[in-house]
Amino acid sequence: MLNKVSSLARALSVLVAVVAGFMPGLGFDAALVIVVLSLVSGISMPTERMTGSGVAALALPVVGGALGHLPAVGEQLNAVAGNLALGVASALGSAIAIYLFNMVKDDLMGLGK
Repeated sequence: MLNKVSSLARALSVLVAVVAGFMPGLGFDAALVIVVLSLVSGISMPTERMTGSGVAALALPVVGGALGHLPAVGEQLNAVAGNLALGVASALGSAIAIYLFNMVKDDLMGLGK
């Protein structure tokens, strides 16, 4: 159940990131929606995906900056890449927090042995 909720939150986060990049005046704070959805999606992120997500969070703003030089759509593509980077970073943040919690929990449980 949690994986389904996380997957749906991830899909909605990407959808909001793309739509907000091309239509900035949506009438709500798209960045806040992206962060909240991405925090939920990061709950079930496996540790194998954490490295790739970190690379994506660092690379997306660079790619967006490069795409920003394209005529007509560059500004929108830069905004999409920035929104996606925000989402990936938020998901990675919650995944790292859960990873650290579990690591400390295991360390503390090992003290009792």
